[in-house]
Formats: sequence, structure tokens, C-alpha cells
Amino acid sequence: MPKRSIPRAALLAALVLLPAAAWLAPVENVPLEALTGGDLSVADASQTAYLHPAAGLDSRQNELFALGRRMFQNRWAFFWFENAEFGRGPTSNAQACATCHTNNGWGLVTGTPSLPTVAMPGEVRDHHITVPFEPAPNLVVRVSLPGVDAHGGPRLHPQYGDQLQIFGVKGVVPPEASFGVEWTEHEVALAEGETRVLRKPLLRLSDFGYGPLGEDAHVGMRMAPPLVGLGLLEAVPDETLLALAARPATGDIRGKVNRVWDESQRKVVIGRFGLKANHGSLREQVAIAFLNDIGLSTEVYPDQNCPPMSPTCKEQMVAGKPEITALRLAATELYVRSLRVPVRRQVDDPQVREGERLFADAQCAVCHVPELRTGPFPAFPPVAHQTIRPFTDLLLHDMGEDLADGRPDFLASGREWRTPPLWGIGLSEVVNGAGAFLHDGRARNLEEAILWHGGEAKTSRDAFAGMRRGDREALIAFLKSL
Repeated sequence: MPKRSIPRAALLAALVLLPAAAWLAPVENVPLEALTGGDLSVADASQTAYLHPAAGLDSRQNELFALGRRMFQNRWAFFWFENAEFGRGPTSNAQACATCHTNNGWGLVTGTPSLPTVAMPGEVRDHHITVPFEPAPNLVVRVSLPGVDAHGGPRLHPQYGDQLQIFGVKGVVPPEASFGVEWTEHEVALAEGETRVLRKPLLRLSDFGYGPLGEDAHVGMRMAPPLVGLGLLEAVPDETLLALAARPATGDIRGKVNRVWDESQRKVVIGRFGLKANHGSLREQVAIAFLNDIGLSTEVYPDQNCPPMSPTCKEQMVAGKPEITALRLAATELYVRSLRVPVRRQVDDPQVREGERLFADAQCAVCHVPELRTGPFPAFPPVAHQTIRPFTDLLLHDMGEDLADGRPDFLASGREWRTPPLWGIGLSEVVNGAGAFLHDGRARNLEEAILWHGGEAKTSRDAFAGMRRGDREALIAFLKSL
């Protein structure tokens, strides 16, 4: 099959940034189909696999990447005398972006990450970086009321906005709520007399700081997704997504774009980020995460993240207006945009080849589209005109009642979710120990994730459940090669 060597510039950049232990995969004679991110692929199958910037960044971009990485890993404090940088809150869910995206990977359903955040060579770790992770779940709880806002998005809850913050300022601003997760289990049948036990989370909310949510409130759990290749997905032209949405239906499978309000651009755009494709740009995604998750203002969202019923919250000191300056926001945006994608492994293995065929036969590839092409992208040329293999169509699909949370988000119904990219998924546990998949982390492995599919994906789910054991193992082996 055709082979392609990783460009020498990319190799040199990798040698500068990677510890010796990360040079685990050859960078030459890589099959074309293994270059998941085109020129933004990286031959690393270690714990650092999700941490690499695009090769060929100029000196200014390298400075921004380093600052963005620091912003991503920085620990933020409520008070100036805490052992972290002042500016957090007054309400928040975490102390750092990396609290939930350990090593830029998936979140965990409960508890602290099982692996530490990796320091890259040459990175200076000061006291802001070394504060331990908080014992908080890597989940957030989104809330809204029936109806839509002025831009067609979720109608904010009058007391709690669109996300419950579990931290306040001790003695001054109470947390908005506490939550925990309980599990119910049920058994599903597979071919050859096998069964599997699936678990479903039950969200338990308590300790409301500003009154009850109300019986009509929509509530949904969200687990942090991985960050690799987001710049490449941003560079996929809108026309490509519209063409995918216009395809004739394959059985019950159809798809649609989400159209969302992007505050950073002040206009309606096609959504492509977020679990319901509810964000249209990385700048918007980064800015809203700073605000909702850590309580940090930006030029996009300049106000403090406060419950409307708490005047005390609004009176809290801030570390500058905004707390994340335009430079810091641009740096974090570039950091996320430039992250490379691990190459596929074992693409010539007969079991993996068979699994790839079964994946297509089961119609999984209708939504998890294997190959896309990026278009022009002047904001960051390295991601432009690349053939990429993300295994997503970035569209919304009805995934059935079992996966529904009942919370609409712009054009996404309570049963619809964006097709998640699969690139890099086989390294998830290596990167950060995460063994939790789907929007709320209910699936403990890839097999369970498939068995939860319903709605438009029910035919694919049933096809997988009806396969003999060897075929199921082959399909999973294919997914683990990604």
C-alpha cells in the first residue's frame, strides 16, 4: 500500500518536545491511512500522545502555544493568598482545565485522574501547576428551562444559568449545588449465549444554594471529551457538513447540522464542537469553558459568572477585567487548535482489517465517516487542505431514548447527539486512565459504548450484538487501532 514519511520538520519538532520514552512508534514508512490527522499526525502511542503541537510553528506561535498550555494547566484560586493564581470564581466547577482533561484526554466519571498530567521537556512548572487535583468529578451538570432564548438556544434557568457550579467562595458565596451519581444496571444478550451488564447513571442533586430547580427544569450530565484534532475539525468547510446532511437516508440513519449562536462572532453559525454540536468555533468553546468551569472572564464573556439571585457574588473582587486577557485567550485558542492526532497502529493486522470491514458492514461508518478534507483556514494554515480520518460527520443524530437526557440545545433535541470523532480513542486509557465513554461516561469500555447505541444507530447496535465473539473482538480491535 502507499507509504508516506512524516516530514523531517515534524520529526525535528517532535524530537525537541518529546521525552525519549515517547519515541515508541516509527515515524517513517507510515501507511497513508494511518495518518489520521494528515500532516498533523504524530507517531506517539505513549501517555504524551495527545500533547503535541503542529510542526512548523513560527517563534510567535511557539510562544503562544507555551502560554496556552500554561493557561490550560494553570491552577486558579479564589483568594490571592491561596497557592495558585488569583482570579477563580466566584462560582466554578474546577480549579483548572486540566482537572477534567487530564493530558488532553477524556474525563472520568468520578474521583481524581488515575495518572498525573505530563510535563513536556523544557516546561517550567511553578507553584500554580503543582497544586493537587481536586476530588471533584470530571462531569458538569447543564440545566435549562423549556423554551428557547433570544438566539434559539437553551432558555437559561433564572437562578442557575445553564450550568450548576459546585464551588463557591467559602463564607461568602455558596456553591450552587452538589451532585452525585448512582448506577442502575441491566443485562443485554449477545450472540452465542453471552450477556453483558450495562450501567446507567442516576444524577442525584442536593444542597441547592438558591432554591429548587423546579419540576420542569431540563438537566443533563456532560463528561469532558478529548481535545486532539479540534483545529482540523474547525477547518472542515461548512459545505462539507451540509453535503453530509443532505445525503439520502441509509435506513433509519440521517443527520442534520446544528445552527448555534456564537458569541465570539456575534452571529449564527453551524455548530461542530460540544457533545450536541452546540459551539461553532474553538474561540467560543474556550471562552465559555473559562467562564462556566472556572469562573474566569474574557473579552467574549466579560461579566462574572454569578447566580442572578446573589448580589454578594457580583461584588467579589476580580483579578483584572477580564481575568483572561485577549492574549491569554488567543494563546489558549491556539493551544487547542494546534494539537496533533496520534497515528493509527496495526493497520495491517488481519484482525484489525477484518474489524474495519465489519465496522462498515454494520453501517457504523455512515455516521462515523472515515475520511474528510479540510479547506482553506487562514487563521491557522497548518490545518488547511488536509486529508483527515476522524471517523465523524460532525452531525446530530437521534440516539434513542436510552441515551436521551431530554435537554434540547439549539436545533439538537433531547435525544440527539453529535457523532464523536473516534481518532485517538484506542489510546484513551494509556493517556489518562479513562475507561469511560459516551456523553455521561456510562460506558466502561468500547463494547459497552456500542451496546448503548439506539435510535438511528439501533441497526448497527443489533448487528454488533448478533456477531459471533471473534467478529466482535475484531471490530473492537479495529477501534483500538485508531
